[in-house]
Amino acid sequence: MTFGQGPLAGIRILEAGHILAGPYASMVLSDLGAEVTKIEPPTGDMSRQVGDAYFASLNRGKRSVVADLTTREGQDRLHELAAGAHALIVNQRPSAIRKLGLTYEALRPYNEKLVCVAITGYGLRADDDPAFDYIIQAATGVAALTGEPDGPPTLPGYTAADNSAGLTAALGLLAQIISGRGGQVEVSLRDVMLSQLNYKVSAYLNEGAEPVRHPFGAHSYYVPAQLFPTADGFVAMFLTHDRSWRTFVAEAGIPEQEVAAFPTMADRAAHREEVLAVVIRALAADTARGWEARLRPQGIPIAAVRSLPEALAEAPETVVDAGGGFRLIGSPIRIAGYEPVYGPPPALGEHGAA
Repeated sequence: MTFGQGPLAGIRILEAGHILAGPYASMVLSDLGAEVTKIEPPTGDMSRQVGDAYFASLNRGKRSVVADLTTREGQDRLHELAAGAHALIVNQRPSAIRKLGLTYEALRPYNEKLVCVAITGYGLRADDDPAFDYIIQAATGVAALTGEPDGPPTLPGYTAADNSAGLTAALGLLAQIISGRGGQVEVSLRDVMLSQLNYKVSAYLNEGAEPVRHPFGAHSYYVPAQLFPTADGFVAMFLTHDRSWRTFVAEAGIPEQEVAAFPTMADRAAHREEVLAVVIRALAADTARGWEARLRPQGIPIAAVRSLPEALAEAPETVVDAGGGFRLIGSPIRIAGYEPVYGPPPALGEHGAA
């Protein structure tokens, strides 16, 4: 196993990011071996004010230099760093990105091959409308699609837009580096979330089918595929194949006459309410963990709903020691022959003299 020589070894990335999307993008790349240097204002990345654990979760293994980009001295430092870098990631308001000289147009004189990635709410040419994660989820229809049909709109329990935009930005950065050309790459949180609504958007644009909420987060097309109550706890069960349906029916002991009308997925989708009534009655006979233990070995996609502590306790291999006293989730990308070296998050300006 090779330590510390990842597939991105030798790639130098600058990050002028705050809070989540930009820092997450550069951390994903750092875990793969890239050398990431945070360019922070004298007050630091705003996430430092949230808490040490929060900052560590997005900035392990990076370097930190302080540069006030509103000053001539700070701009000189930026240009010096850009001259020796492969890419720059920034997530700030469009006007701030331009004002601080963090675009390819501004940095091209110092490095023609520099890849500049701008993460914004609505696009680099858009206005400075505030665009935090929750705002984007509300603006793109995600919140309206989430929750119970007769309840208020709601949000996922994590920052889906920021994290998704960070991953998209990392992909765009690598694509442009591979091209061998410098240039400006744009990723907006709005566009990313609309893209991730793929089949729902397509159904509306091409078939006029406006999406609706189903109870327990049920899938629009597959039935049964949702959360279900059991005798104790909830399970997620996702039956997309007729064979899986027959396996479930047999294991649950459902009489044939109750399901004879639903042999295919098309039949089950056409009779959603009747199918769900049968499934809910059957699942009431055992607990969430009981059904998981019975159905998983038979190839049924099912999982008892777990709390985060329960999930972590069952996946200890995902937790790494990052130094500095922090335990974090390691890289989700596993590459044969390579094991990342997880360094601690940097102190503000720790590497200014490097």
